[in-house]
Amino acid sequence: MKPPLGVILAGGRATRMGGGDKGLLPLGSSTILDHVMTRLKPQVAKLALNANGGPERFAEYGLPVLGDSIEGFAGPLVGVLAGLDWAAEQGADAIVTVAADTPFFPTDLVARLIVAAEGMTYPLVLAATPRGAQETKSMSGSGLIRHPTFGLWPVALRDDLRVALTDGLRKVVIWTDKHGGREALFDEAGDPFFNVNTPEDLEQARDRLGAGV
Repeated sequence: MKPPLGVILAGGRATRMGGGDKGLLPLGSSTILDHVMTRLKPQVAKLALNANGGPERFAEYGLPVLGDSIEGFAGPLVGVLAGLDWAAEQGADAIVTVAADTPFFPTDLVARLIVAAEGMTYPLVLAATPRGAQETKSMSGSGLIRHPTFGLWPVALRDDLRVALTDGLRKVVIWTDKHGGREALFDEAGDPFFNVNTPEDLEQARDRLGAGV
């Protein structure tokens, strides 16, 4: 497989933060998005940002800004589709997506997703963590918590995804399960996919950054 392209998903509405772009919030001496880019860029061949609205607010980052092709804030799968369409134009085979509000994801994310996809005709893998005491709708049959915005996605299935979204599909794991998607386990200490949803989360992220965790 060719090195995947990277797509940062920033298409959400950030309602619990009062709206706006969570990735542009300050974290340390830069922004959350800066931290995300720093982690993902060395792992992929090219990098783009999925976001809606005026792209000029991201101009300083120098990234292609990919808008959703399906309106109505239809969830992360729409951002995945935008990334896959962009990757097809670049001649790539796959993309890896990450969330724009998750500044501490693993620096070997892409390598571990690729390893989990070995032998698949269409590499389709979601990051997952142990369940512990938590239960969510993204829990798999193996008892892991899947993280739908962190995944390896094949360009070859983009038209299938487009049809599914047009037909009203919104839940990521329904589509990945349909295509035999796998999980890559990330069981290191702490929460590698901690994301900033609330002002309290932002304070926690600042504490975590200061502690070097």
